[in-house]
Amino acid sequence: MRRRLLPGLIACAAVALIALLAYGINNQGENTSLDAQVARGQQPVAPRAHDPLRVLGSARRASLADFRGHVVVLNIFASWCTECVGESGALEHAQQLLAGHGGTVLGVTYLDISVDAQRFVAAHHLGYPVIQDSTGDLVRAFGTDAVPETFVINRAGRIAAVRRYSVDRAWLQQAVARAMAESA
Repeated sequence: MRRRLLPGLIACAAVALIALLAYGINNQGENTSLDAQVARGQQPVAPRAHDPLRVLGSARRASLADFRGHVVVLNIFASWCTECVGESGALEHAQQLLAGHGGTVLGVTYLDISVDAQRFVAAHHLGYPVIQDSTGDLVRAFGTDAVPETFVINRAGRIAAVRRYSVDRAWLQQAVARAMAESA
């Protein structure tokens, strides 16, 4: 009986391995992440949060849909993030350039304490709107749970550029210029 058990287990394991390999080969498609689509020159539709989020420091609520028709630099940050401090000047500079052309930087605090986020905005003189993602739903819709991350969204509501780490002026200027040149 034992002599038959071992070959039977080996046969079952081999069948399972072949089935797993066949499944993997059959389902081997293109990577559909936002990053992969943008890298291929596609512009996926920006994910939408179901509910408007609270605007930092006010009782108002806003969502990404409120900025449709405008170029938006969506920057996900947190007050405790040292890389976020480093990119804040470049983002504020981009806001000054975008404001005159119907665009905006939109900050999204990710799982951050309101008071700390307000201090961060004041300390770094950020003049663009900031919404609070206290549940993380919006951030996760963009395929992340990290900071800082930046998405340039064109007037048609499509992602034109993605940066999964801190941005600098050169990257922002190039990405924003491309998005501004596109028609809605």
